[in-house]
Amino acid sequence: MIHILVVDDHRLVGEGTKNMLESEQDFQVELVTSGTEAEQMMEQRTYDVFLLDWRMPDMSGIELSRRILQKQPNAKIVIYTGYDIVPFLNYFIESGITGFVSKTASSEQLVTAIRCALRDEAVIPVHVLRQLRLFEVKARMEEEEEHIALDMFEQNILIEVANGLSNKEIARKHCMSQRSLERQLSRIFSKLCVSSRIEAVEKAKQLGLIPEHYMLLTSSSDG
Repeated sequence: MIHILVVDDHRLVGEGTKNMLESEQDFQVELVTSGTEAEQMMEQRTYDVFLLDWRMPDMSGIELSRRILQKQPNAKIVIYTGYDIVPFLNYFIESGITGFVSKTASSEQLVTAIRCALRDEAVIPVHVLRQLRLFEVKARMEEEEEHIALDMFEQNILIEVANGLSNKEIARKHCMSQRSLERQLSRIFSKLCVSSRIEAVEKAKQLGLIPEHYMLLTSSSDG
């Protein structure tokens, strides 16, 4: 038998959750409506899984998670919430919880989340994955921007590349040999981790190193 403690300050919601879970023959479920009651229950018995509301008047589900883990370091804890968790996901993970599930989840999804937690697995909805991917891309670009710096001369060269000038034309404009210009471009490519003029211009625009409105015009690389 799998023993589950549901902690939800809205008793009607908690009762509904309890009823959904008890449709599983191997689930035995108890319900309390506060973190304080949950701590008292833990003095009396152990549970296989804790299903915790995130926001409660006496203490948050995250704070209760910390207290549970102090007493039962291997406890399986699932946060049950109606709020968007994406902005707080790292905070949840660092708190030691096993998983999370939305209060809009179906009975099947709720049961799956519980069974996954018992296996030390977490179910992540597709819409959450997509948002995490966007955050990851944005964070990576911000990190790259911090480490990539083009001086004014290099930025001007890229703008001229974006305007369609050939290497020969750019070199002539700056009173330098074409070979020197090509070496300068190679250094720029290396900084941006790219291998072509097109990639360099696009990467520089993404990182805000040259204005977005510059569109690369077709030209040969050597004039």
